[in-house]
Amino acid sequence: MEVILLERVESLGAIGEVVKVKNGFARNYLLPQHKALLATDANKARFERERAAIEARNEKARTAAQADGQSLDGTIYVLIRQAGETGQLYGSVAARDIADAINTAGHKVERKHVAIQQPIKTIGMHDVTIRLHPEVALKVTLNVARSRDEADRQAKGENVIAAGQAADKAADEEAAKEIAAAAQAAGFDRGPVDG
Repeated sequence: MEVILLERVESLGAIGEVVKVKNGFARNYLLPQHKALLATDANKARFERERAAIEARNEKARTAAQADGQSLDGTIYVLIRQAGETGQLYGSVAARDIADAINTAGHKVERKHVAIQQPIKTIGMHDVTIRLHPEVALKVTLNVARSRDEADRQAKGENVIAAGQAADKAADEEAAKEIAAAAQAAGFDRGPVDG
């Protein structure tokens, strides 16, 4: 199906371009969202008549998105989640959670603006792209941690998973030394008993 784009659509084209897309994509997304018109002769003529107004509306929306995005770009949001010792979350952080965290901090972002390919499933620092407009993209950082203290340590650059594993290994080695020393003090021989 051929459509005329009414706004820039990533990986398709810019305003006014006539592109060929799959029928379902046009019927279920582009047409209902008013991002495109069917490429009929009547619609092509209508688009040319209204082109200046459509481009002006797009420019106004882009300028507003850039203004909103300036205060949002580069901000850091802390999300406290439960996770295992290896840093694997017991759930995940999805676009809705990210949008909620940003909105709680006082900015206005919808879930559809959060551009993540798949949910975040590990603790750590994660860069996330926010698309306020097809032509306006910015980055925010999510600090996903198990506690506020852990989030502060991650913010300073510490790898809390590696630090936790190193501490566990040191504790295991210390416990093994204590057991060996206690066995030696008790006079136990580690080899088989000759009879």
